[in-house]
Amino acid sequence: MYVAKVRPRWSDMDVFGHVNHANMVTLLEEARVPLLFDEAGRAGLAEFAKGMVVVRLAVHYRAPIVVDGQEIRVEISLKDLKFASLTLDYRVHDGPDAGAPVAVTAETVLAPYDVTTGRPRRLTLEEREFLQTRLTEAGA
Repeated sequence: MYVAKVRPRWSDMDVFGHVNHANMVTLLEEARVPLLFDEAGRAGLAEFAKGMVVVRLAVHYRAPIVVDGQEIRVEISLKDLKFASLTLDYRVHDGPDAGAPVAVTAETVLAPYDVTTGRPRRLTLEEREFLQTRLTEAGA
């Protein structure tokens, strides 16, 4: 499991002081980008940063997240890994700690994409190993 701390911004809130549903999708992206771009890049896997597209997204709002200046905890784990796609699960806590209530759960299906050819591509063996190691409980 990968854990990211993301701080909702004032501009993320709606009229009720909660994180707007559409802005939650941006916060999920901000949580996964350091994993797929920075950590993967440090592991010698620069292709993720060159092309990764969201194929499908599902977000389940269980409770509102209030914008109060504190970070929220986003836990990301690998749900499914295929040769040309991966599915990530998210648990978003209403606060920075694991004990904070889970306010949002989500899932994204991502596909590596070759921007040069304009086509999806297969995951390399090294990319698959990185994802399995980094995003499973044993790799946490």
